[in-house]
Amino acid sequence: MDWLVARLTVLVPLWLSLSVHEWAHAWTANRLGDDTARLMGRMRVDPLVHVDWVGTVLLPLVGVPIGWAKPVPVNPLRFRGVHQDTGLLLAAGAGPASNLVLALLAALVHRPVALAPAHPVGSGLLALLAVAVPLNLGLAAFNLLPVPPLDGGRIVDGLVPYRWRPHWARLQVVGPFLLAALLIGAEVAGAGPLSALAAASDLLLGR
Repeated sequence: MDWLVARLTVLVPLWLSLSVHEWAHAWTANRLGDDTARLMGRMRVDPLVHVDWVGTVLLPLVGVPIGWAKPVPVNPLRFRGVHQDTGLLLAAGAGPASNLVLALLAALVHRPVALAPAHPVGSGLLALLAVAVPLNLGLAAFNLLPVPPLDGGRIVDGLVPYRWRPHWARLQVVGPFLLAALLIGAEVAGAGPLSALAAASDLLLGR
């Protein structure tokens, strides 16, 4: 039972955070004229429409500290009133921005709940909020890495000059392998993001 409670304490904020992240992509793209995700039913904060059974369920359930949802499709050719590159940048950046907002909201709610009289419901909410802050900081930081296929890579898509795009296209092919190498190398070298995220979440939570 303790194992299940511990997993749910992580899974619930993870599912919510990933769902808001993908909804933000879909909502922004729709506002820019691309209704692809909306027509597919993806413009909802519902984990079931964004679930990836490996990244959203299996790996987090067994304790692997990484997760992802099914990517929202964005078609820049359908953007209206905005340059395709600008629209792509805005749609890609909406996901990490939503996680930063969630981290801030969770931190703001955490303080009054922590100061309230002890109560089982309050204790459970406090545990979820304490997870939500570093989790959303981590999702935002990870997705902003300028490596395809992450959101940071799509942001670079909208910023890279045309004369450099053939080189960028070649990098996109090896992007997933480069990303894996960067993460493994950082952790082996002891310079991974976990300590920085812990420090940032402690600052937000006032610890």
